[in-house]
Amino acid sequence: MGEIRKRERNGHISYLARHYGPEGRKVSKSFDRRKDAADWLTTVENSKLTGSYVDPTRSKITVKAWAERWISSKVNLAPKTLDRYEGILRAHIEPRWGKVQLAKVTHAEVQRWIAGIDAAPATVKKVHRVMSMLMAYAVADDRLARNPADKISLPRVRQAEKRFLTHQQVHDLAEAVGPEYRLMVLFLAYTGLRWGEMAALRVRRLDFLRRRALVAESVTPVKGVMTFGPTKGHERREVPLSRFLLEDLSQHVAGKAPTELVFTGMRGAALRYPVFQRGALNQACERLGIPRLTPHELRHTAASLAIASGADIKVVQQMLGHKSATMTLDQYGHLFGDRLDVVADAMDTARAKALGDRHQIGTKQEPAEVVELGKRR
Repeated sequence: MGEIRKRERNGHISYLARHYGPEGRKVSKSFDRRKDAADWLTTVENSKLTGSYVDPTRSKITVKAWAERWISSKVNLAPKTLDRYEGILRAHIEPRWGKVQLAKVTHAEVQRWIAGIDAAPATVKKVHRVMSMLMAYAVADDRLARNPADKISLPRVRQAEKRFLTHQQVHDLAEAVGPEYRLMVLFLAYTGLRWGEMAALRVRRLDFLRRRALVAESVTPVKGVMTFGPTKGHERREVPLSRFLLEDLSQHVAGKAPTELVFTGMRGAALRYPVFQRGALNQACERLGIPRLTPHELRHTAASLAIASGADIKVVQQMLGHKSATMTLDQYGHLFGDRLDVVADAMDTARAKALGDRHQIGTKQEPAEVVELGKRR
């Protein structure tokens, strides 16, 4: 239990409230009124009982010092993600909060700061995410009672309209980029790999007999150096290889060692995104008279073509490496609406088989043939 002592100095009376924290550390605070001291002690003792007590001396560390501890603990991040977090700390969080103690970071000030960041909504959301994770780490370490970055109003991010190429458009684009990049365009458009996954794909992870490619790592520039690491989500997955790709792929990797990269730059190193974008893709789009594309739109195209071919949501999820089918539906759910006619056609066929052409009632009927939804006969 705590205690209150009356003190008088130079004619001024104050009340010193004192208690011992869970670790035995003495904590005291001075008040002008006994009632305020008693109320404070009551609040402190209640927080000990509920498990929400925070030793005020532990929250005096500055945000900058705490950020250094937090970022050094992130051993589960891909190199690119870690580099992005460090960049956000340097550019946004430390200039505003670096010298502020954790205890003095308030919800209202965080909201004011977020509202004043002059950046795209998507960037603002990323900055807030890092700040929130930083504060959550302090809560988990019993330095804060609650996260001041929780429940912050964020700007809405408008999703850019996705573009999907048809089979013919993919063929035309592959021809337009020239022989050096033709196979790579087809590979991206029919497997759905992310750029970094494609650039890190090694020969030994192509299974020609099973028509599969194992996606096990990714490569991305970190501080200007191409760095290999785990895939997004840190999970391996297999993607199907269309038969028309197999012959070209087998010729492309002929003579390469199993550990070599399937697709490389001019000197055999991992291919960089801007090199392909500026050196081939932009020019191909100009020659075809279409708006400029990004390699990521070939990933969208792969999802679109798979759905149009009858793939269900779980297959598309696995192919793209999404964490859940919900994520896949959020991005491509509208494309499944195009298959309503397929469902109706399947039901028409099943009913005709079951009832006969004249829909005779009371006649002996054969069992309806089960028609798999999503596939035309």
